[in-house]
Amino acid sequence: MGCDGGTIPKRHELVKGPKKVEKVDKDAELVAQWNYCTLSQEILRRPIVACELGRLYNKDAVIEFLLDKSSEKALGKAASHIKSIKNVTELRLSDNPAWEGDRGSTKGDKHDDLQRARFICPVVGLEMNGRHRFCFLRGCGCVFSERALKEIRAEVCHTCGAAFQEDDVIVLNGTKDDVETLKVRMEERRLKAKLGKKAKKPKAVEAVSKPDVSEESPGPSKVKTGKPEETSLDSREKKAGPAPRSAVAGGSSSGKAGKPVCGATKRSIADSEESEAYKSLFTSHSSAKRSKEESAHWVTHTSYCF
Repeated sequence: MGCDGGTIPKRHELVKGPKKVEKVDKDAELVAQWNYCTLSQEILRRPIVACELGRLYNKDAVIEFLLDKSSEKALGKAASHIKSIKNVTELRLSDNPAWEGDRGSTKGDKHDDLQRARFICPVVGLEMNGRHRFCFLRGCGCVFSERALKEIRAEVCHTCGAAFQEDDVIVLNGTKDDVETLKVRMEERRLKAKLGKKAKKPKAVEAVSKPDVSEESPGPSKVKTGKPEETSLDSREKKAGPAPRSAVAGGSSSGKAGKPVCGATKRSIADSEESEAYKSLFTSHSSAKRSKEESAHWVTHTSYCF
């Protein structure tokens, strides 16, 4: 079929050659990088965060990604290096006063200028539209243009005054070489953090175990001080042993009864070698015992009331 009616086909219509490589529109790529979230592909809205590789995200999208890791998403590879919310930094962006957004295009007939950006550099005033290199400080999250950092060299942030180092400067949406260098820095930083945690753990264990050892095993000072106390107690008991006998002897001469010592064997006074006058003081003496006639009446308390 075909070729009827006087049609003359050309060679490129009949012979299929190699496919042409599709070129990506640079303007569209810049708009996608600087205006849309890398993870959810939605328009960037505050709060905006950036990872250690310089990619921009919506904070809500990052939190959802961390909570829902089970779901296999095609865009999850872009955030595979984000293990926790600590791996991202919330950005402090300066608004562009010339940015109108969708306020002017109520009817949809207004031309969208791709050179306009929502945010600018607070120092130089360059718009953050991808035409100029921008970077942020990992410590405070302030965003500047690379030109501002080169022209005004300082070890302190131009906005908040926080100190920073060269390793804290991260380029936003950099080239492949920039991403490789940032990845190496990220791995080194995380390795140092792991080694620091491992070094702190043994110190904490030793600090906890030292007071336990001191409580369980007494030191040499306690052992040494315990022996003389025991010997002094034994010597006191030995000295206190013969004391009651001398007290009883002294009591017999003075006519007073001494108290028996605890632990001593009881003995009757009738068997003792004391005088009769001393023995008559006790109820166990024969003179203190009364007959049934002299005993008390069942009603009265004394035997003399009959």
